[in-house]
Amino acid sequence: MRRRWLRRLGWMATLWAGGVAVLALVALLLRLLMHAAGMRA
Repeated sequence: MRRRWLRRLGWMATLWAGGVAVLALVALLLRLLMHAAGMRA
C-alpha cells in the first residue's frame, strides 16, 4: 500500500516538474522573440 502511494507521489512530482520546465521554456522563447523584435526589457 505504501509503495503505491510513493509511486503516485513520484508521478505527481514528475508531472509538476515537467510542467514547470515547459513554462520556463515558453517564457524563455517569448523573451528571445521579444528581444529579437527590438523590445528590450
